[in-house]
Amino acid sequence: MITHLALLRGINVSGHNMMKMEALKTMLENIGFQNVRTYLQSGNVFIDSEEDASKVGFMIKQEIFKVFGHEVPVVVITKADLESCFANNPFLKEKDIDSKKLYVAFVSTALKKENINDLKISQFKPDEASIDENKIFIKYAVGAGKTRFDQKYIEKKLNVTATIRNWNTVTNLLNMYSE
Repeated sequence: MITHLALLRGINVSGHNMMKMEALKTMLENIGFQNVRTYLQSGNVFIDSEEDASKVGFMIKQEIFKVFGHEVPVVVITKADLESCFANNPFLKEKDIDSKKLYVAFVSTALKKENINDLKISQFKPDEASIDENKIFIKYAVGAGKTRFDQKYIEKKLNVTATIRNWNTVTNLLNMYSE
């Protein structure tokens, strides 16, 4: 049995794609996932399954559409993905870093370091970004709500599915893996 973390994008945001976490949990248990746990109302769901990550994501996406009628992108990651956030985030090495400005975009496929050029991050200065496989570490100068360097931009430039979590959420999700 593998514990997966499914990151659902765009649910319960500004009145769109509304679904109660208890209903989501029940739905996932009904299709065979075990030990289903949610964090926050924004679509962070731990599940245990024998299936691989891509099959888990597909199953969740299909069932959400069937039950709730919402087209919701899903990125499935592992504990190792979260652990590598702490090991490989270059912004954590900066002196006096404000963790409230740190975010991680989790993407659906592995990227190459060269993909950073495709993002044309220089046009978003002073925001910064760094790629590490299926993650993009982001340091927003002002805040996530005041930039055009967002999930939609990342998806368009790299032709991937992406979902972004703030550093506090990433930290709490890793802690939940240990519970």
